[in-house]
Amino acid sequence: MRKWIAFITALLGLGAIPAYGAETYKIGAILAMTGPGAYYGRVMSRGPLLAIEEINAKGGIDGMKLELVIEDHKSGQPKEGVSAINKLVNIDKVPFILTSYSAPTLAAYPIAAEHKVLMLNGGGWSPDLVGKAYLFNNRMVGSYLGQVIAEHVFRRGARKLAMIYRNDPSGITVRDHVRPFWEKLGGTVVATEVHELGATDYAAQLAKIKAARPDAVATWSYGKDLGFIVKQARDIGITVPLVGIDWTPDGQAVAGAAMEGYEYASDYLDPDSKEPWTARFIQDYKKKYGEAPDFYAANYYEGVYILAELIKEVKQKGGTPQSGDQLRQALLAKRKFASVYGGTITFNDDGTSAKPVAIFEVKGGKPTVKTLVK
Repeated sequence: MRKWIAFITALLGLGAIPAYGAETYKIGAILAMTGPGAYYGRVMSRGPLLAIEEINAKGGIDGMKLELVIEDHKSGQPKEGVSAINKLVNIDKVPFILTSYSAPTLAAYPIAAEHKVLMLNGGGWSPDLVGKAYLFNNRMVGSYLGQVIAEHVFRRGARKLAMIYRNDPSGITVRDHVRPFWEKLGGTVVATEVHELGATDYAAQLAKIKAARPDAVATWSYGKDLGFIVKQARDIGITVPLVGIDWTPDGQAVAGAAMEGYEYASDYLDPDSKEPWTARFIQDYKKKYGEAPDFYAANYYEGVYILAELIKEVKQKGGTPQSGDQLRQALLAKRKFASVYGGTITFNDDGTSAKPVAIFEVKGGKPTVKTLVK
């Protein structure tokens, strides 16, 4: 495992993850380190590694240093999520896991709950991630984001909506939540098409969507998959608005100029924030990695600081911070934590929390804020 971590960190320019010995507190992470979603693994690992570096440079938590143990779910494979959590729980004995993607998280969750390991999700968006005792989310749920972007295009005059979605919990659940919402607004869903993870040919699905003559096409997908969908939709002459709830540079690279005008609703990390912690995080991240952080990096960075507060809370009460159950009880008691977005983040009973949200439009290959969502 240490060879794997050293390889990944060297690849990312992160340096070796140190082994501190008896006073080391291991944090698990189940991320997309390989496969079509490797972009997500890169930024989702950079965030917590920066946080750990900062905390350890100040002496750790009461002298206890933090260490990140990364496992790869290979861009959303449920069986890899199960393998990852079995390794983290049974060998590394972690009490806390930063998790990502909906399908591997849901596959891993029963094992986490059985062993009372606390999970914090900063990337997956499925509503199925809500309402689980040992799983909390510090990003917005996809059902809400889908409704935000659907209402946006409805207000612009769209009445006939087509949807293309990923065949996993992230896509299926957003489809199932947005459809009745759209119909309640007064619209009609004229087509729903599904695609598999990592597909590169969407000709059949997009031909059916084009034939349905929608006023807008919603894509409940992400990463390179989204890029292929957008490019091929424009290539076959679909000219109506394309909308979704995600955008990444790797998807942009696939779509190229076809992505121009694509709109999406997502968590919003203000790149020009005057909040001291936000500004410092953005500056330090740029200095370390040579690029600005996205909200995924911010969420996983924030997750480590949330854990640090939980460890302190448990220790102050004379408890054992290596207990995931005690970490969970501390979270439920405290609920409100400092947020790298500015202000605080508050966790609800169902495991959700609220983050700033914006509607973005891609212009010149870059996302620009169109509307801040109240």
